[in-house]
Parts: sequence; structure tokens; C-alpha cells
Amino acid sequence: MPDTVRSNAWSRWRMPLLVALIVAIVVGPFIVLSEAMDESQQAAAMVEHTREVESTVLELLYDTRDLEAAALALASGIDTPTLRTRVERGRDTVPAGLSRLIELTRDNAAQQLRIGRLSTLLEQRLLLVERQLQVGPEQDDDAIQSLIAGLPIRQLADEIVAEEQALLTDRDTRSAQLQRRTELVGWLAMLAQLVLLGIILYLAQRQIGERLNAERAQRRASDRAQAVLQTVREPIVLADADQRVVMFNPAFGEVYGLDTSAIGQPLASVGHGAWNDVEFGQRLRDVLVRGREMWDFERTQTTADGASRTVLVNARRMPLPDSDDHVALMTVSDVTAQKTAEQRIHELNRQLEGKVDQVSDVNRELEAFSYSVSHDLRAPLRHIAGFADKLTKQLGEDADEKSLHYLGVISSSARRMSTLIDDLLVYSRLGRSAMRLQAVDMQTLVAETRALLDANAHAEHPDLRIDWRIAPLPMLVADENMMRQVWLNLLGNAVKYSARRDVAVIEVGHERNDDGSHLFTVRDNGAGFDMAYAGKLFGVFQRMHKASDFAGTGIGLASVRRVLVRHGGRIWAESTPDAGATFFFTLPATLDRPDADGATPSISREPTP
Repeated sequence: MPDTVRSNAWSRWRMPLLVALIVAIVVGPFIVLSEAMDESQQAAAMVEHTREVESTVLELLYDTRDLEAAALALASGIDTPTLRTRVERGRDTVPAGLSRLIELTRDNAAQQLRIGRLSTLLEQRLLLVERQLQVGPEQDDDAIQSLIAGLPIRQLADEIVAEEQALLTDRDTRSAQLQRRTELVGWLAMLAQLVLLGIILYLAQRQIGERLNAERAQRRASDRAQAVLQTVREPIVLADADQRVVMFNPAFGEVYGLDTSAIGQPLASVGHGAWNDVEFGQRLRDVLVRGREMWDFERTQTTADGASRTVLVNARRMPLPDSDDHVALMTVSDVTAQKTAEQRIHELNRQLEGKVDQVSDVNRELEAFSYSVSHDLRAPLRHIAGFADKLTKQLGEDADEKSLHYLGVISSSARRMSTLIDDLLVYSRLGRSAMRLQAVDMQTLVAETRALLDANAHAEHPDLRIDWRIAPLPMLVADENMMRQVWLNLLGNAVKYSARRDVAVIEVGHERNDDGSHLFTVRDNGAGFDMAYAGKLFGVFQRMHKASDFAGTGIGLASVRRVLVRHGGRIWAESTPDAGATFFFTLPATLDRPDADGATPSISREPTP
């Protein structure tokens, strides 16, 4: 992935970088050469300027000498028009030459100083000339000697020319350096252009290679996609913006009886009119024009084999890889078998609901019957027990032993029948009452049950010693009264069937199963039972021992099973005769306490049938 990102980044920046490089190599040397040419032209101009200054100085000296010579000739008494003309011309050319020289050296402060001194000397010479001209033929020896001796004009002129010659030498050196630099820049530019040409050729070759590789990869991907399209058994078709068939796979052609001649035909006209539907056409138009997606559009069609099929159509817009056009990619899923199965399942569910309602009605009737019978039997039983006791008192000492025996059997049977009815009422109530779910501490329930059983056991069997082994128990969400009934029945049975041992050992354990559910165990070392009859253990009025051996009604374990089933759990047992029994029951992980303090709101749950 990082390599691909770097490759994409390089592809994106390669062309701008190449253009920038071309501009730098083409424009850069041009700018440098232009600057070099400008500097060369400036150097040539400065050379010309130096020569012009030198020429102007020489002309100024010449004009001054010519004026002085004409003035000396006039002072000598030679008065000709030519001399007068030379004097007049000198009066004009010397100041003009001096002004021009000042203008040419305006950028050189040292030269300006020298020219200033030269200007002062020239003005003095001109004054001497004028003085001599004013004297006329009369001789003024001082003036003549001054003109002949001259002033240090030549020295200043030589200094000015020497300065310009030095500047000329520097400018020639600078011009030569610029010329060499220009040649060097030219060679470097040519070398850079050759390197650039090599880079362009390399990049062009690489670009061509990458394009060829991309075309080959695209061709392989297209071949793979075509192979997948031809192999997949789900019908697939592509339709253009005019809802004409662009292409389809063999599965589509097989289902709708099409061949290659169908390509380019309107979709509504192929497949024996299977797609000629106004609503479907509008939905497909929305896919092509608005970019919407069609999800599981259900239709019933008659396909090429004449069978009626229920299909689900999915479609979405996609661009074609070789053009800017968009097409709709449609997939068709045959759900005829699923629809038939759903209808069958719906019918079976409807029948099952009817059966469940019937069973629920029967269960409610049985519950109501057992409840009514239990209540209706209470009065006759009280009468039987009461009149048997009265008859025993009335007979008193006149009753013989057999009569007392009969009366005792009647009284005990009535009391047993009353106990059976009480247990039956409890069992019925466990199935009918609503569950009140709340946080229940199993450890506390077991401790309370143990205390109650200890008191009862010592009352009935003073010599009985019980060794309780109770593991740490969790806190769950359940119906507290129902869970108390579970522990009372299981631990009560353990005490009852272990009462004949010297030491009754009763163990209560807990662990978590792999699925998160809770597994509780109650183990004793009592009488046990035969596993061959374990299937009847949790039935109503089912007993594994004689009533004369161990008291009981056979409803306790049935009540336990009912409570656990209503909480989503189950119960089973393992035992060996005269070697104790172990009862196992589970409660689901959904009954875990939801918070630390167990503050769970009470929830009413209707009784299950």
C-alpha cells in the first residue's frame, strides 16, 4: 500500500516537475546570457565612453593650443583674417569642449575634480589671451611670457587620460571575464539540455512501459471479470441509458432464452416480455438517470421454460471502463423456492399457533381443575379427619383394638391427603403466579434454608448430625420466593434421605459453564436411587421409595423443575442406591445481576403454560 501511494504521488507530480525542469533549463540560461550580453554591451559602451573622453581631452588641448598660437601671432604684430578666425573659433570651441568633458565624466568624482582644476587653468589662459588681444600690437612682455610658459594644463590632461586608460583596462578585463562566463554558461546550458533530453527520453520510455503494463493488467482484469461473469450462476445483465441490453452472462441468457442477437434490443422486449413492466421501467430509469439503487425489488415472471418464478432484482448505476457512458448493472436472484418455503413455514406456524393455543387452553383448564379439586377436597377431608377424631373420643375405652386401628388409618390417610392437596396447590401456584424478578442472593437463601432445616431435623431426629459444606454462591436476578422453594425442596430431600446416616454430609457447589450459565450442585450421602427410574424422578406424585420408609408426596421435585424451567434453566440427577445422590441444575447467564449493588427493578412476567 505505501508503495502504491508513493507511485501515485510520483505519477501526479511527474509532469509538473518535468515542465518546471524544462522551464528552468531553457529560461535560466537565456536569462544568464541576456544579463551577460547586457553587461558586455555596457562594457563596450564604457570603452567607447573612455575613448570619447580621451578624444575630447585631446581636442580640448588642441583647441587651446591653437587659440594660444593665434593669440601669440597677433601679439607679435601679425594680424590676418585667418588668425582672427582661429581666435574666434577658439573662444567657442574651448568652453564647448570643456562643457562636454564635464558631462562625459559626471559619474567619476575624481575626474570631475581634475576637470574642475583644468577648467580654472583654461579660464586663466583665456583671460591672458583676451588681455593680449586687448593690448594689440603693443608688446606686453609679461603676458607673452605667460602664454609661452603656459600653465600645467598638459599635466592635468595627461592625468585625466591616464585615469580613463586605467578605467579602460579594468573594463576590458571585465568584458573578457563576461565573455568567458557567457561561454561557460552556454556550455552548461547545452550540457543541461542534453541531460534534460536524456531524462525526457527515460521518462517517456518509462511512461510507455507503465502504460503497456497498465494495459496488460487491465486486459487481464477484464479477462478475469469476463470469466467470473460467464461462470457465476446468478443472472446478470447490463442496460444502457435507453434501457437496451449491453451485455449479459450465460445464466441470464439461459433463464430468459436469449442469444447474442438480444444485445442492443430493448430490455422490455426480451425474455418473452418478462421485463415489460411499467413500475420496473420507472425504477430502472431512476437508477440510470438519478443514480438511485434498486434493492430486492420483487417481481413474479414467466421465464423461457414457461415456469412462474419469483425473483429479486438489484440494480445500481456504474460507469463503463472504455467510455464516459453509464449503465445499470442488474442482478436477478430466483427466490421461488424460498417463497414457497416461507409460505409453507407460515402455514405450519399458523397451525402450530393453533396447537399452542389448544395446549394452553388445556393447561389452563387442568390448572383450574387441579386448583378447584384441591379446594373442593379440603372440606370433605376436614370432615373425615374431624369425625374420625370425634368417633375415637366417643368410643373411648369401649373401642376395641381393631376399631382404633381403623380410625387411626382413616385419620392418618386424611392428613396425608391434606398434605398432598397443599403440595398440589403449591405446584399449581408455581405455574400460575407471575414472576417477580429481583436481585436474589443465593448464599443468603441457602443459609436461611439451612437454619430452618437444622431446627426441624433436631426436632425430629435429636441425634442427627449434619455436616454442611456450602461453597460461595452468586447473586442472580430471579423470583426470590420461587428460588426459596427450590432450595427448600432440594436441601430438604438431602436431609430427609440422609437422616439414617451417622453423619449426614450435604454439599452445595457452584461453577460457571463455558457458555456463561450457572451450574449448581446439591450432593448428599443418603439412600440414593436407581438410575433406571430417573426418568420418573421429576414427575408429579412420582416417588423412588416407599412412603413408610421416607415421608413425602412426590410433588417437591416436580415443583423444583417447574420453577427452573420458568427461569430458563433445567435440572437432572445422578445417583447410586445407598451411595447418595447428586442433583444438578442450571440457570442462564441472562440472570446475572446487572449492577454491583443488585438494584434491579422488579419485573412482572406472565406464567408460561
